[in-house]
This record gives sequence, structure tokens and C-alpha cells, in this order.
Amino acid sequence: MNQASDPAGLARMDLTDDQFETAAELFGVLAAPMRLRIIRSICSAEKNVSELLVDVKTTQPNISQHLNTLYKAGILGKRRSGTQIFYRIVDQRVTNLCRSVYSQMDVKDKAA
Repeated sequence: MNQASDPAGLARMDLTDDQFETAAELFGVLAAPMRLRIIRSICSAEKNVSELLVDVKTTQPNISQHLNTLYKAGILGKRRSGTQIFYRIVDQRVTNLCRSVYSQMDVKDKAA
């Protein structure tokens, strides 16, 4: 395999089975479009559920379920202020990964 067909050098990375398992779990969590919308909405600043509902246009029970999944996966952190719960990204690898994927989609869309 030449450098042009593997610009990220993935073929040269020495990964363990545990690392492949962790990556697969992360991709599984990120496989839901609603979760990607939530991540995009809070990637630059923490938001409460009401603010997220305006951004991602879904129901409160639906967003709560996805927030809980992202929180349990260690992607989001939360803090309480009075009756409000604010969510923020705590695993910056996720925003980097999303940014990388979206930029590649943009490149593909421009080439089409």
C-alpha cells in the first residue's frame, strides 16, 4: 500500500484488540443521527435541554434518552444549576472525529 492510498497511515498503526473494540463502541454510540446533532449543537458551548430542543428539533423524551446514552459513554458531562441540567462535551476526541468526518463529506460533496 502506498502513501497516497493510506494518507493517514492507518495500515502502519499497531492496534490491540481492545483498541479496536473501543473504537467500535464509540462508532456505535455515534451511529445515531440525533446524537450527532446533539454533539454539533454543544461542541462550542454547554447547553441545557431547553436550548438543545430548539437546536435539534425533537421531543424532550427523545433528547433525554440520547443525552443519557452520550453521558454514559463518557462523551458528555453535565452540571446542575437550579432546576436546569447543562451538558457539555468532555471527550474532545469525539468533536475531532466528527469534524474530520464532516470535512471529508464536504470534500466528497464538492467533488460530485
